[in-house]
Amino acid sequence: YYFEEDTISLTDIMLTLARHLKVIIITPTILCTLTIIYVLFFAKPVYTSTAKIMSSSSGGGVSQAAGLAAQFGIAIPTGQSEPKWVYPEIIKSRTLARAVLRQKFDTNEFGPQKPLLQILTYGNDEPEFNLDTLEIMATEYFLEMIEVSEDIKTAILTLNINASEPILAAEINKVLIEELDAHQRKYNKAKTSDTKQFIEERIIDTEKELMASEEDLKVFMDRNRRIENSPALQLEKQRLGREVTVLTGVFTTLKQQLETTKIEEVKESDYVIVLDSPEVPLQRSKPNKKLMVILAGLLGIGFGIVLAF
Repeated sequence: YYFEEDTISLTDIMLTLARHLKVIIITPTILCTLTIIYVLFFAKPVYTSTAKIMSSSSGGGVSQAAGLAAQFGIAIPTGQSEPKWVYPEIIKSRTLARAVLRQKFDTNEFGPQKPLLQILTYGNDEPEFNLDTLEIMATEYFLEMIEVSEDIKTAILTLNINASEPILAAEINKVLIEELDAHQRKYNKAKTSDTKQFIEERIIDTEKELMASEEDLKVFMDRNRRIENSPALQLEKQRLGREVTVLTGVFTTLKQQLETTKIEEVKESDYVIVLDSPEVPLQRSKPNKKLMVILAGLLGIGFGIVLAF
């Protein structure tokens, strides 16, 4: 048996490319031309507004973040270490998105004071779907506009909003931060109110128990004025006195907690600290014209070489 091995030399490759030089040149030219036409006339510009935020509480933020996440249906384990994905998940939650969709914005394309739901779905046309369907569609569109990342070391969040207009991107970013702070404030206020109501109920019950224990101790002391020679009576007195002491401590602690809760209820503070406020972008972030044309040219050259062979 004889085996013949076909070998292709570099000269054969160069000759093949030379014979089909027109194909190799025309293919990337066509792709680059189509890419330029698409970028200039069909691709919608995207502007990105960036902001940096962080939570107002560092060490004590675990319970607040976990509670706020639970409000949105997100289960957060409350351990010693704070989960780093809490705030990104809250920002990209559907509850927060629906709150932003109800806000109104000014745009060059659709006019002044239009709800974001209308801007993202049917614009100035007549809606083709009912409100529930439009809300679901707008929520999906809005969540795609959000890009959030967190620095693990500093716990600083970088929030990016992509929109078709620069001012619109900055305004949506600003409203999103305000809604995040409002939701957290609302949750903490409701939580404080529930705590206050529970403490007030416990104070009433504890006060009744304390008064009953004091009355029992008083009756015992009136009936047994000389108990020095009776160990049983001394033990009973100690038991009644201990119960009064414990209930007095519980009552005092509840009173202190009630005052602290009242202070927390009226205290006004920012739950979201804005390090860098959203700014209006000066240039578009997408599409990158130069990069797309270069990639189209390289892809065209490769495809032209394939066609040549």
